[in-house]
Amino acid sequence: MALAKGAGYTVLVTIASVCAGLAIGLLMAVLSRLQWKPLSLFLAAYLYVFRSIPVLVLLFIVFFGLPSMGIRIPPFTAMVLTLGLISGAYLAEIFRGAMSAVDRDEILAAEAMGMSRMQSFLYIVLPQMFRMSIPGMINEFTSILKYTPFAYTVGIPEIMKEAMSLAALTLRGVEIYLAVGIIYFAIYKLFVMLFMVLEKKFRVPGLAHE
Repeated sequence: MALAKGAGYTVLVTIASVCAGLAIGLLMAVLSRLQWKPLSLFLAAYLYVFRSIPVLVLLFIVFFGLPSMGIRIPPFTAMVLTLGLISGAYLAEIFRGAMSAVDRDEILAAEAMGMSRMQSFLYIVLPQMFRMSIPGMINEFTSILKYTPFAYTVGIPEIMKEAMSLAALTLRGVEIYLAVGIIYFAIYKLFVMLFMVLEKKFRVPGLAHE
């Protein structure tokens, strides 16, 4: 079925973009703690640019604009790169705020017990950061899912592209787009469930679930 095939592409684009956003956001948040002025200026510029530029504009720059400079990027990579860069800018702020909320005394206690700075980050800061970031991450990844229909503009046969083709052929747009809405809701619920599993994995032992 065409819609099932399109849903598969939608899930694939979403998962790849989520991974890219997570990697970029976490990297930016960690780098922001270095407090090196040139790096801070770069991060501020990155956050300002990619939080203000519309998704479709950036996608067209990456896919249609870069070839004029001799850089050709495949449709799937262009879509993931676009959503990853924009999502990463928002996630960097979410992660940075969550890291700042971790009690400094816990970090000092870990270092006093002989943990290195890297170990204290991995075992003290990172689990609590992810736990406190879950609501923000769910909101951001919901936005990624809602932006995936733009993939049809660069030729990716995701669910909206298949739905538009079916609607044009069958003239049954109401039923087709209603089915698309249900599929998007199912994908959304799947991602929420996955993040709840992630929240349980990083939950701090001994603390009540909020």
